[in-house]
Amino acid sequence: MGQHHDHAGHDHDRHHDHGHDHAAHAPKAGGHDHGHSHGHGHGHHHGSSNETRLALALAITATFMVVEAVGGWLSGSLALLADAVHMLTDAGSLVLALVALRVARRPADALFSYGQARYEVLAAFVNGLALLLLSAWIVVESIQRLLAPAPVIGTTMLTIAVLGFIANLVSFLVLRDGEDTLNLRGAMLHVLGDLLGSAAAIAAALVILLSGWTPIDPILSAFVALLILKGGWRVTRESAHILLEGAPRDLDTGALAEDLAASVPGVAGIHHLHAWSLTDRRPVMTLHAVLDEGTDRDVALGAIQQRLKAQFGDVHATVQIEQVACGGDGCGPAVHRH
Repeated sequence: MGQHHDHAGHDHDRHHDHGHDHAAHAPKAGGHDHGHSHGHGHGHHHGSSNETRLALALAITATFMVVEAVGGWLSGSLALLADAVHMLTDAGSLVLALVALRVARRPADALFSYGQARYEVLAAFVNGLALLLLSAWIVVESIQRLLAPAPVIGTTMLTIAVLGFIANLVSFLVLRDGEDTLNLRGAMLHVLGDLLGSAAAIAAALVILLSGWTPIDPILSAFVALLILKGGWRVTRESAHILLEGAPRDLDTGALAEDLAASVPGVAGIHHLHAWSLTDRRPVMTLHAVLDEGTDRDVALGAIQQRLKAQFGDVHATVQIEQVACGGDGCGPAVHRH
């Protein structure tokens, strides 16, 4: 098969965006040729920004984790101790997110032909699971504390909680202004949980100081745990969907096939359309396009690529052009133009 490759938009320095168009000009036996449209927007400048933000949040979290643990032990506050444990898992989650971000920037090679961006999704999945386990631990501890109340020193608890709130607020604001990725979102949810935990500890300390009612401490701790549980489940579900090669949630493959068949001139039908994601921001798809007789392959391929880019932006697409529908047993149903 004779092939002509047209490579456009290459910039091989560290901060690179690739746009590739490969079109085969001589058909294979059976009337097939292949066209590949690869769009990669790695966003390394955003990656560097996120890396700095994660490192700063990690420094704040690790430092105050020790302060909160000591304060919780001295005051007898479950809310502070639970938040200190949460901050320990946060420090681990921030380290994981930071390492994943650095690894994800490595260029593609023979072993990882798509690059290693999936490490960010894997980090988000692990962080989501950690949030779920942490929430369950706090709820169990809260129930035990309700059944066996312990004395709490309200003044110490209030002081540490206020300082913790300030530290967590700074970390949260630092992460919030970064680029919105699943990896950063998972790390930010950990910090948000800390922020809510500190707020709950402040409220509990005030109630204890004003009324002496200590059950408020485990009750508010359990409430915060349930809030953390919701965010943890969302991150775990989204990252698992990507790791399991699920189609992007905003993409209907059937509707897309019908749209391409109806809107691209010369396309008689679309079949074997598969879509998945490298990360939450990098969709990938493959499809077979059946052309009307006499249709220019290169023109049709270019129109399909432009249609996909217009709808999905940075999409890595592989298109196989066919003059007639495939006749093998593995051929899926074609979506034909009406």
